[in-house]
Amino acid sequence: MTKLVHVERCDGIAIVRIQNSPVNALSAQVRGDLYNALQSLSKEEAIVGIVLAGSGRGFSGGADIGEFGGPAGSFRAGEDPARVTALIEEIDKPVVAAIHGFALGGGLELAMGCHARVASAQARLGLPEISLGVIPGAGGTQRLPRLVGVSKALEMMLSGRPINGKEAALIGLVELVVDDDPVSSAIRLIKNRQAGDGVGHATRFMQVPGAGKDNQAEIEKARSRATSMGAKSKAALKVIECVAASVGQSFDEGMALEREAFSQCLESPESAALRHVFFAERAAGKLDTPGASGVGKISTVGVVGGGTMGRGIAMSFANAGIPVRLLELTEQKANTAVEAIRLEYQRQMDRGKLKAAEAAGRSALIQAARNEGEIGLCDLVVEAVFEDMQIKLEMAQRLGRACRDGAIIASNTSTLDIDRLAQASGRPADFVGLHFFSPANIMRLVEVVRGKGTSANTLATVVEVVKRIAKVPVITGVCWGFVGNRMLEPYLREVESLLLEGASPSQIDHAIEGFGMAMGPCRMMDLAGVDVVAKVVEEQAKEGRLPEDPLYRIVSRHLASVGRHGQKTGEGFYRYEGRVAADDVDTHSLVQAMAARHDVKQRQDISSEEIVERCMLPLINEGYRLLAEGIASRSSDIDVVWLTGYGFPQALGGPMYHGERLGAAHLLKRLSHYGSTQGNIWNYWTPAAMLAAHAGGNP
Repeated sequence: MTKLVHVERCDGIAIVRIQNSPVNALSAQVRGDLYNALQSLSKEEAIVGIVLAGSGRGFSGGADIGEFGGPAGSFRAGEDPARVTALIEEIDKPVVAAIHGFALGGGLELAMGCHARVASAQARLGLPEISLGVIPGAGGTQRLPRLVGVSKALEMMLSGRPINGKEAALIGLVELVVDDDPVSSAIRLIKNRQAGDGVGHATRFMQVPGAGKDNQAEIEKARSRATSMGAKSKAALKVIECVAASVGQSFDEGMALEREAFSQCLESPESAALRHVFFAERAAGKLDTPGASGVGKISTVGVVGGGTMGRGIAMSFANAGIPVRLLELTEQKANTAVEAIRLEYQRQMDRGKLKAAEAAGRSALIQAARNEGEIGLCDLVVEAVFEDMQIKLEMAQRLGRACRDGAIIASNTSTLDIDRLAQASGRPADFVGLHFFSPANIMRLVEVVRGKGTSANTLATVVEVVKRIAKVPVITGVCWGFVGNRMLEPYLREVESLLLEGASPSQIDHAIEGFGMAMGPCRMMDLAGVDVVAKVVEEQAKEGRLPEDPLYRIVSRHLASVGRHGQKTGEGFYRYEGRVAADDVDTHSLVQAMAARHDVKQRQDISSEEIVERCMLPLINEGYRLLAEGIASRSSDIDVVWLTGYGFPQALGGPMYHGERLGAAHLLKRLSHYGSTQGNIWNYWTPAAMLAAHAGGNP
């Protein structure tokens, strides 16, 4: 078996390097090799000090997350992570951590167990375990407060955000920050100790700084915040409990509490869901592209369309340092769009989100294009014109002629047929769909739509550039609405049916937000624009995609027809005073009248449970159809779309993960129930064949 820890000796100093690429994860083998190496070095008389470092890109990215998949005890298989740090503290020779690149999670816990820490200025140090619904499990909750105090320790562990080496030095997490090699500085630190200077001592023997009442106040303040952290609340409360123990109990008592709390978190459904989310996002970025000879280089991007979406897309590329040329109907309109982008960067600077140099630099990367010829020289051109098939077909033809050979053409459409657009371009191999979500410069999701003719190289290149701009690519096939909006359609259909039956917009939104969705559907439609929502339905009608159901989505279509377009007009499903929504008697009257015209009996007994089931069951059912059709490759891809694009609760892991937890037999039973109570003339409640098959095999 290859050793994952390498030891070199130089003038009485042992340099111990973790070599487990790509992130030097502290797997069971690494922990075992590290323990054995340190134990052996502690007995070598010729060794006067030890430097602990990582090879490659960083010190250590922490635990091997793959080990989290089993029972809690499997994480401690081989050498317990806490036992490795305990050994370091027991060694009577100075052990100094030399941190470059990153020291995250268990990697930082390992460094905190050393007698001192040296970090490069740009190194990232943090404890991000909260993002997986767990807590630091190798002494982090006990050592970090002793080093940096209760307030900073809670801030780091509850946010999960890393800090750089300079900030780490300011708060006392590291003794020394350097611009050069931290290993050389760590060696000098040890040699200075031999000359009489101190090098630090075991963290376990330190007292948590600060007055008792101040620390208690910070702990209580954190408790009040933790309850609103959703899927992360349980882990957050356990972090706080352990930090409180670091103040009021012995180190060993605190460690025992941390160990128990870690196991409880790891075995919780919230952590299981968050770990599913983590692996789902990683899987979504991987693709099997037979025939791909390589990933093309994207050095310049053209954006066609200077509306809200086009500007957001341009900013997404500029934020990643990629120059953008923006084309509009006229050069003046293009200049107006570029100026609007500059003002948005200015606003971000005024709010403290960007430094002046960053705002200026990003603005400078976005320039107005005078004509299609300038756009055609770019490596990637993203069309973001009005969502109308005829307009987009014409633009696809023009870009097919204007773009240089080898350039990639992408359409930012949320529903339209990418294969038709690709054919219109005359170069389907270079054509792909890129569905950004609004606001594009903020939302992380991009649906990458692979057409029948999209080449493997085009797909691989686009996926890579989406990752480069810090977004999550999910590859879909071609169908109306792709993954997200196709599943949204039955969800909104049931919302409007519930309104006709007597539920109010606020009742529906309250139930759905109580389920965990970031925003209720009626608020969402008002924010997007009821006219925009209705147009999507009307476009489907033109294409003959709608059932011959006279009630289908009539609420949004009627509200749009009478000018109730949502927040932008002050009236939609709600009435607005500024951005504050209130139930509107006019909406209620309009819906009542529609229900009466169509003989829909209104009810007073619609429960939150019924609302959630009737909205979520069709959504999950449609997901199974997408999988069977090959539109989505993995159920986890569907989860990523709904988690990152539509605000599905992370605590439930995504709609497909949630459906699997409920069980196929349960889903089948409830679909059958609503099919009988609501009527199933339009097959709204007919189970997907894949779901029925799963239920048959797993009753």
